[in-house]
Amino acid sequence: MSRSAQNQGFTCENCGTLVAPLSNGSYRNHCPACLYSKHVDVEPGDRASTCRGAMRPERVEHRGGKGLVIVHRCTVCGFVRPNRIADDPVRGDDIDAVIALMSGRG
Repeated sequence: MSRSAQNQGFTCENCGTLVAPLSNGSYRNHCPACLYSKHVDVEPGDRASTCRGAMRPERVEHRGGKGLVIVHRCTVCGFVRPNRIADDPVRGDDIDAVIALMSGRG
């Protein structure tokens, strides 16, 4: 499956938010409201993981070349993966949720 074909909307399994695809050409892998993701990949975009656990946002880090990333940990198997913050001007991440996570209140 191509990466552009993966840029589809979804319903967040953690909070129930209806999540629209990004409008800036990037692709979304977490909920903009609660910042949760889902463990579907072994390598980014491959959809090869059989775990399918919820990926809890743990912290925000700055990484060279990627900028701010949300570090997610799978609640089922413990797998850890960083994901870029979605800065789409129309459908980006909830800045209050990102700030709360950065300050340890997330």
